[in-house]
Amino acid sequence: MKAVRRFTVHARVPDELTGLTELATNLRWTWHPPTRDLFASMDDALFRRIRDPLRMLAQLPPSRLDALAHDSEFLARTREASEDLRRYLTEPRWFQRRVEQADDGERFPRAVAYFSMEFGVHEALPNYSGGLGVLAGDHLKAASDLGVPMIGVGPLYRAGYFRQSLSLDGWQVEHYPVIDPSGLPLELLTEPSGEPVYVQVAMPGGRDLLAQIWKARVGRIPLLLLDTDVEGNDEDLRGVTDRLYGGDDDHRIRQEILAGVGGMRAVRRYCELSGHPQPEVFHTNEGHAGFLGLERVREVLAAGELTFDEALSAVRAGTVFTTHTPVPAGLDRFRADLVRHYFGDGRLLPGVDVSRVLALGVEDDPTRFNMAHMGLRLAQRANGVSALHGRVSRRMFSRLWPGFDTEEVPISSVTNGVHGPTWVAREMSTLLGGSDEEWGHDGDGSGIDPNVTDEQLWDLRRELRGNLVEEVRRRAREAWLQRGASALELGWTERIFDPDVLTVGFARRVPTYKRLTLMLRDPERLRALLLDDERPIQIVVAGKSHPADEGGKALIQQIVKFVDDPAVRERMVFLPDYGMSMARYLYRGCDVWLNNPTRPLEACGTSGMKAALNGCLNLSIRDGWWEEYYDGSNGWAIPTADGVTDPLLRDDLEAAALYDLVGQQVAPLFYDRDGQGVPRGWLSMIWHTLRTLGPRVQASRMVREYVESYYGPAATTVAAAVADDYAGARSLAAYRARVDACWPLVRVVSADLTVEGSETPVVGTPARITARVDLAELTESDVEVQAVVGRVGDTDDLSDVVTVTLPPCGRGEFAGTLPLPFAGSLGYTVRVLPRHPLLATPAELGRVVLA
Repeated sequence: MKAVRRFTVHARVPDELTGLTELATNLRWTWHPPTRDLFASMDDALFRRIRDPLRMLAQLPPSRLDALAHDSEFLARTREASEDLRRYLTEPRWFQRRVEQADDGERFPRAVAYFSMEFGVHEALPNYSGGLGVLAGDHLKAASDLGVPMIGVGPLYRAGYFRQSLSLDGWQVEHYPVIDPSGLPLELLTEPSGEPVYVQVAMPGGRDLLAQIWKARVGRIPLLLLDTDVEGNDEDLRGVTDRLYGGDDDHRIRQEILAGVGGMRAVRRYCELSGHPQPEVFHTNEGHAGFLGLERVREVLAAGELTFDEALSAVRAGTVFTTHTPVPAGLDRFRADLVRHYFGDGRLLPGVDVSRVLALGVEDDPTRFNMAHMGLRLAQRANGVSALHGRVSRRMFSRLWPGFDTEEVPISSVTNGVHGPTWVAREMSTLLGGSDEEWGHDGDGSGIDPNVTDEQLWDLRRELRGNLVEEVRRRAREAWLQRGASALELGWTERIFDPDVLTVGFARRVPTYKRLTLMLRDPERLRALLLDDERPIQIVVAGKSHPADEGGKALIQQIVKFVDDPAVRERMVFLPDYGMSMARYLYRGCDVWLNNPTRPLEACGTSGMKAALNGCLNLSIRDGWWEEYYDGSNGWAIPTADGVTDPLLRDDLEAAALYDLVGQQVAPLFYDRDGQGVPRGWLSMIWHTLRTLGPRVQASRMVREYVESYYGPAATTVAAAVADDYAGARSLAAYRARVDACWPLVRVVSADLTVEGSETPVVGTPARITARVDLAELTESDVEVQAVVGRVGDTDDLSDVVTVTLPPCGRGEFAGTLPLPFAGSLGYTVRVLPRHPLLATPAELGRVVLA
């Protein structure tokens, strides 16, 4: 029989041990070894099995808790851990010091709201599917360590993503466990009366969607998670937050309206109740929660006598948008009539006309509403997640800024990072940094203990590989039992993998572009590598396919059928139910991390970063982060068949290059041992990786970049926009209206270049450029006139351009000088751009007039 309802009964913790509850519910324990040690000392075997202090407190016998309540040594350790947490939560950190050191005119936000559809903090809070969520979790952790005043917000999914198992024939099977939030490290946000806080979002047909708010503590950062499984909702509305990335378009748009509009209202109410500063900057992690910008427009309209355009100017100033998608097909899009259905009656966002909503998401197909386009139009600052992805994004979205060269499209990049203390093996941080926390935070690599020897590092790498082998055997046996095998026929699982064999890891989501099965392009070559008598390799593969992706499931089945072969099953394995707990073993125990997406479809791909921090070497296509961080000595770059349009031929060529690299370079270097059995050449690459790559892949570096280049400038701009009753926003909106009206009439009447002092110009010779511009009704202060000089080819297209501003020298007259930058054939042009002090870049308005 089944229960009609589930509930959680919490453990009775003696008064003397009340500090344990705070330690268990603040997720700082997930990256703070001393706190984990404290809980492990209560029952080491139980803690190792469940890895969740809150669940552990519920499962410990009352007699054990009572005994600990009278254990003076344990009580002293608990007090010490609680005091350490309080110091961590209150002491000034990097952000506070940075604010104190700010220059005149430099401003940083009192708070930042960070919106994401998923957050992967730890498996104890199963609210993530993959890299996007884990990145969001690492972002919050690094912000906490740095003292950045941030609030995270997103939905809480009652069934999480899904648990994965395999059928007997290797097909992915999904299971959706029912999650009780009261049993997770969460607390329900309540009103002063003790009643739950609810946010309300209007739905069509006169209905309202209610959501209660659960709060997780991620160190210093509150994470607000919205839950619609409440009694006040109709049955279909209760299920809005049932599953992550589940359901049809109607279900998804409800989730995204809740995440954006409801999430914004949750942040406001939380700050009112807690005294937390209201955010000034709003960071949208992908387009899913982009409707938050519209809710902020509604707030501004409701607060004063502003127009929509004036409110939009104020909202854009404080918004940062991060895109993670490298192809248009991956963008989040809805039918325009579906958007009109939810926004059209005016109840959801009173005062916001649905036509303005639709205009923000317009794209080439007039029947579709593009969430990424809306995100870009609602944000003054936008970025991709690696240097290469920034370039790809500028190309992909260039039509939103017509007339500008691709490199001028105002989308920059911040390369993702990973939270070192979460992902670095404790043994590694102890060996390299001298403490549990020093290695894996940040720095320049100089903090590595110089006295550590090759032998010590190699012994540790063998130990971590051995731990992985044990975990592979355990999980492989469990997977076969789930598939229906008898325990009596699984003795071979005790022999799979060898602690001394070169171990390759491949684990990630399974969309087609990540090419899970590229390694199978030539099965005989792969078998030869696996079973080589002198230099064998072993491969552990893991990953989930989206439940609706039949193609991805077929790829998993191909891998499973290959590894089921008795000839190779002791050297290659597919482990189902990939998640954070499995990932830690893989990142720490593998020798090589394989990544072979179709370039340039990997926006960043942070799994290899986590592996690198543990001394694992990357073997990857030069895509995402590896394109900019590969230096020839920190791993291997798989050659790409760029320009080959036949995808099957491209796969064949790149698979052959992969086999060659493994067989001719990777494996020989790993097995090249000296008289002490130590692979010195291999270890030299690990040392180089740890010293040079380690500091660059840190989430702390990433968050500092966001603070310095995005959050700080956004706080400065939004302060100017809202001061004096939104005077700046009103000014910018009026300016935009004036530009919109006049711009079609603006033209460059003439442009001339003269070389001063010589009839035969040489590099560096000053050239004077003059231009006469018909400004229509605009003034010289409304525009920036630029001369653009560069190399010119047969088509007259300019390249390697140098740009100089031409100051005004009379009504419609502009002139300036620049030294000739190159030898050879040069060309020049003059262009006119909008100029206003609250514009982040001249390209922001997408307006340009060329000579």
